[in-house]
Amino acid sequence: MSSLGILVGYFLPITANMSTIFAVLLVFVGCCSNVVFLETLVREFPGCGNIVTFAQFAFIALEGFIFETNFGRKKPAIPMSNYVIMVTMFFTVSVINNYALNFNIAMPLHMIFRSGSLIANMILGIIILKKRYSMSKYLSVAMVSLGIFICTIMSAKQVNVGTKGSDDQGVYAFLHWLIGIAMLTFALLMSARMGIFQETLYKQYGKHSKEALFYNHCLPLPGFLLLSSDIYNHGVLFSQSTPVEVPVIGQAVPVLWLYLLLNVITQYVCIRGVFILTTECASLTVTLVVTLRKFISLIISILFFKNPFTTWHWVGTGVVFLGTLIYTEVWTSICTALRGSEKLKKKKT
Repeated sequence: MSSLGILVGYFLPITANMSTIFAVLLVFVGCCSNVVFLETLVREFPGCGNIVTFAQFAFIALEGFIFETNFGRKKPAIPMSNYVIMVTMFFTVSVINNYALNFNIAMPLHMIFRSGSLIANMILGIIILKKRYSMSKYLSVAMVSLGIFICTIMSAKQVNVGTKGSDDQGVYAFLHWLIGIAMLTFALLMSARMGIFQETLYKQYGKHSKEALFYNHCLPLPGFLLLSSDIYNHGVLFSQSTPVEVPVIGQAVPVLWLYLLLNVITQYVCIRGVFILTTECASLTVTLVVTLRKFISLIISILFFKNPFTTWHWVGTGVVFLGTLIYTEVWTSICTALRGSEKLKKKKT
């Protein structure tokens, strides 16, 4: 058997059922296409993050209300008070991540920066859970930090270079960008804290991922009342976009509403694919698939939308994903699989 066959056999065993293959397809197709529709919307109206987030939450909450809670008749396995805490963190992270795009944050930098979840998780794990990690873990986190630092510095230079007008306007644009970076940093730490909170809940009450998915999207819906004017204004702007005819229904629909619908559907497909994958595969396989998905999404964003991306950006990106792979011990697992195949060959001979 070839080395490629050995690796494929390790990560997606021959015994894997169709659900695993289907889940992998959902993750790649759903998540990667979702990035395209999101950036299409953001390029047209950079401040549309709130209406996008609301549409995603409403759709996933409606689906969960029907199929997970059986129209509210099924009681939650985890106490509602814990969900309120989790939802507050989840809602804050989602809104801030989307709103950061209003502050001169390019989509590639947004995606790379969010890859720093490893750093945030490790820092809070040490502080809150008193965890200790191997040297390879610390090395991987250092590499991810370096990669994000490189991309952040290069993007800061692009903000300064790309700003036309007076020095005051350049300083304003740079400070605007710094606010966006601060928002992403806060969301990163808050997301890591939410992950630790979920981990403690699952240890106490068992894993209820689909239930958590529903409540994380249902309970925050009243919070969008605070953003109702912004959501309404962007709804009006969406309605004024160029109409396109939808073949299936034979009606003309404003193109941005169509993009929003496709974004919501692909977001659901993405999340659903990850959920199926976690129930069918080992955590290593899930992490590998999600990591590769992030990288492909980044490449699509750069090539499809012609985002400015220098050689140093590529270096930073490579360091980020290499550090992520080291963190998940993919290389160790590959070597173990290859050594195992060599021993098997020697026994046969």
